Amino acid sequence: MLSLSFTPLLPWPVLAVFAVIVALFSVLAFLARGRTAVLRALALGLVLAALANPALVREDREPVKDIAAVIVDRSGSQALGDRPAATDQVRAELQRRFGALTNIEPRFIDVPDAAGDDGTKLFAALGQALADVPPERLAGVVMLTDGVVHDIPASLAALGIKAPLHVLVTGHPDERDRQIKLLEAPRFGIVGKDLTIRAEVMERGGTGSAVVALRRDGEEIGRRTVPTDKPFDLALKIEHGGPNVVEIEVEPLPGELTTVNNRAVLPIEGIREKLRVLLVSGEPHQGERTWRNLLKSDANVDLVHFTILRPPEKQDATPISELSLIAFPTRELFVQKIKDFDLIIFDRYANQSVLPSAYFDNITRYVREGGALLIAAGPEFAGPASLARTRLSGILPGDPNGRVVEQPYKPTATATGNRHPVTRALPGGDATPPAWGDWLRIVAAQTRAGNQPLLSGAENLPLLALSREEKGRVALMLSDHTWLWARGYQDGGPYLDLLRRLAHWLMKEPALEEEALRAQMTGRGREVRVERQTMAEATDPVVVTSPTGKTSTLALKPSEPGLFGATFEATELGLHTLRSGTLAAFVSVGPPNPRELADVFSDTDRLKPVADASGGSIRRVADASGAVQVPRLQSVRGGRLSGADWIGFRPSDSAVIRGVEVYPLALGLAALALLAAAVLAMWLVEGRRGRAA
Repeated sequence: MLSLSFTPLLPWPVLAVFAVIVALFSVLAFLARGRTAVLRALALGLVLAALANPALVREDREPVKDIAAVIVDRSGSQALGDRPAATDQVRAELQRRFGALTNIEPRFIDVPDAAGDDGTKLFAALGQALADVPPERLAGVVMLTDGVVHDIPASLAALGIKAPLHVLVTGHPDERDRQIKLLEAPRFGIVGKDLTIRAEVMERGGTGSAVVALRRDGEEIGRRTVPTDKPFDLALKIEHGGPNVVEIEVEPLPGELTTVNNRAVLPIEGIREKLRVLLVSGEPHQGERTWRNLLKSDANVDLVHFTILRPPEKQDATPISELSLIAFPTRELFVQKIKDFDLIIFDRYANQSVLPSAYFDNITRYVREGGALLIAAGPEFAGPASLARTRLSGILPGDPNGRVVEQPYKPTATATGNRHPVTRALPGGDATPPAWGDWLRIVAAQTRAGNQPLLSGAENLPLLALSREEKGRVALMLSDHTWLWARGYQDGGPYLDLLRRLAHWLMKEPALEEEALRAQMTGRGREVRVERQTMAEATDPVVVTSPTGKTSTLALKPSEPGLFGATFEATELGLHTLRSGTLAAFVSVGPPNPRELADVFSDTDRLKPVADASGGSIRRVADASGAVQVPRLQSVRGGRLSGADWIGFRPSDSAVIRGVEVYPLALGLAALALLAAAVLAMWLVEGRRGRAA
């Protein structure tokens, strides 16, 4: 390609002044000398042209293809109904048809959900994808989407894009759907008390009423019929501390778009208002205040403590004024209000006939109906007044053999204890021997079948044993020397960790269950951490069920004794159900009500203003019969950019310059000869005219 260029030897303003002078001089010469002045003007013009330094430039240009950006929406709403299949079909057909346009190169960009709950950000992805493309090389943009886009600009020009936008919309105009929307959703609740959840069933193309099911931790607890598009209230009782996963699910409509948004998930943290503990101390001893101090230090514990110093039958000459005036309210505590307590502790208590046998029957019944009992035993437990000789014997995890061993020993976790959450990984327990102080006494006992001790002491005797009795729990500590750790004897030991875990296990703290399956978000995108607590040496794989019903198997690896874990990346938003054997856990991925599922109907109105302003078009890809129709692709130099069955792209004829050749016109021998010829001609003509005169 040839072109004329100038590289002046003097600045252009100077050349302009010189040109004006030449023009004036030529006019005056012509007026004075007539036609002979033309040669002078020609010579001066040649000098002026030489100063402008003209040159012929030949460029070696290689045409390059223009870019057509194809933005493919892969967000959550695009995964509904037949949209994924339609999207794949249209994408493949566009790729095939772009192959027939030799001057346009397609660039396909798949756009997933935006981070967090930001929805669909197609225009942000478009800007990033075209960061390396000059604006003049962009022939057009195609968006393959359901029309539910959350970052629509006022115009493409606002993004610095001057190209037509063609939108191909998946989905159908007659879609119907029903979804549940939470209006008032408490995040915390008090254990044992009701709270109210306010919700609404929203529908399009529905019946006006729907059946709603309420579930807690996967178990259905209620079902009722409610009117649609009107708020309603649901009462729910919080049964336990820790996470309570609440689901509200509405029955699906026949042929509705998706059932994923038919279920709302609400994690509610159960908080215990007060833990009521009854502590009954028998014979005074050095560690009597250990339990009291521990329980009183917890503001969430309401402690009732009695110390029994005199049995009722004891008669002596002690003056009445020196006796306590507070009678032990046995009937009130063990008959009338026994069910008000979450835990009963007998600390070195001997059966002194203070409690009738019927009261021990009440305690046994209280445990089996869901209560908790802890026996902190001393030497009295080995004697004839032992609680093991009362009607409590049927629920105790061990029987004393009448012997008390008094010698130094370090409490040591057994193989079972290393896996149990009460005694696993106690600070200092990983050393051999454990890095804590000695205890000096233990009551010899034999644990019952199925009740393996968690801690052992002198002569490898059981020190701590736990058991489950129907709905309740029982713990037996066969030593009264916990106080040695509390007093720092031989640098002490982890008595706070041990006793708190023990008390919380008895009161059914979910984190201390022997067999448990837990799942929670790690905070890194959609990564979910799964943890399996078990007393077994191995565990079954976990079956993960996604919100849409897809299942996958997750193998767990041991992390420490009694704990197995693994992580997985969730591909869907919503409630995932995890099962391992008879255990189930739930984890909600993403927000409880994702933005992508709040508005699921395909739409051609939102993107129409932007498409029209760019000269492009918007249309659905499915016809009335449901068949997918892809418009033809054409290169258009001018005029309309779309038609009934086609969409157009505007090429730019861009090229890359591979080489340049420059031919100066005012330099060299040719230019010098031309200038000399002009001067000679002027001299000859004017000389001849002078002689003639």
